[in-house]
Amino acid sequence: FTIGSVLCGQADGLAFRVAARILQGIGGAMMVPVGRLVLLRSVAKSELVAAMAWLTTPALLGPVLGPPVGGFIVSYLNWRWIFDINVPIGIVGIVLVSLFVQEVREPPRGKFDGFGLLFSGLSLSGLMFGLETAGRGVVPPAATACMLGIGLLAALAYVLHARRHPAPLLDFTLLRLPCFRVAFTAMLPFRIGIGAIPLLLPLMLQVGFGDSAVESGLITFASSAGALVMKPAAQRALRTFGFRDTLVWNGVISAVMLGLCAGFRPTWPAAAIYGVLLVGGFFRSLQFTAYNTLAYGDVPRPQMSAATSLYTAGQQLAATVGVAIGAVSLEIAMLLSGHRASQPSDFSVAFLVVACLPLLAAPIALWMPRNAGDDLTGRKAA
Repeated sequence: FTIGSVLCGQADGLAFRVAARILQGIGGAMMVPVGRLVLLRSVAKSELVAAMAWLTTPALLGPVLGPPVGGFIVSYLNWRWIFDINVPIGIVGIVLVSLFVQEVREPPRGKFDGFGLLFSGLSLSGLMFGLETAGRGVVPPAATACMLGIGLLAALAYVLHARRHPAPLLDFTLLRLPCFRVAFTAMLPFRIGIGAIPLLLPLMLQVGFGDSAVESGLITFASSAGALVMKPAAQRALRTFGFRDTLVWNGVISAVMLGLCAGFRPTWPAAAIYGVLLVGGFFRSLQFTAYNTLAYGDVPRPQMSAATSLYTAGQQLAATVGVAIGAVSLEIAMLLSGHRASQPSDFSVAFLVVACLPLLAAPIALWMPRNAGDDLTGRKAA
């Protein structure tokens, strides 16, 4: 990841920059699931909620801290610093891992699934590229349709292949585990809705309201403050209310807070916008902590690696779908209203559309028994 960042900062041509970004992406994509796997194998079940609260904080802070830092860099420094800033962080990370993280090796699950890697890689790449470019006018519509078609065909090929392979790369038999199944299926619509925020919110502030990149970044920073406030409260909340009730009602509250963003206008006091984003960040962070903890509650230790791979792939794909739905909703709102440029009312429509998606996660959580995950929090049956 660090080497890829260096190459990105030095790149001059498009082809070189794309290749460097691919290398950077490979490194970044490896770090999170491997780090999560080390954590899962290192902590007791009773400590899993607190551990996951810490682990999910960077994932919540990254999309929020990125805009103010990126806005400052673009406004006052050279764009290459967007990549160069990763170098000292990467070096510190390498040193800390060398000092504090013990060597953990997964026992081999069988013959490496090479065809599974090929089919799943083509599927995820095609679907993510197609969804990222849908409705955004960056490539011809035929290219978007072609990539989506390749992604769907590769997904079908992978499903057929996985049924015959003894140790598939993405093991869908994990969905037979009740807690993993509910957490995974409920996480998808929730993360799709939340995944649109990093696209819609900065665009609304910069294009709809006319704020600068720095001003926009400082406003969106409020969500990270909410996530930090949640961190010490997550275990107590889950112990008090249980996973089932938390995922149902906290999911509804998160959807409402996302829908309130549709009411933002340039005339709103900054404190009101900060307040909505702060509270929304708190509840979203609690929801992600609950999903990420519950998902591994009933996974046997030998299957932790497979569970991490499947869950991470679902997270990435859901976030990409969220960006696509947000972009398409905005384009449709502009088309129906006859606006050539995005107006605040167009963003309102897009926010209301994506706010409906987290609501779909609430009924899924009702499938769980009331005592689901109580062993993870030490909650006593009522």
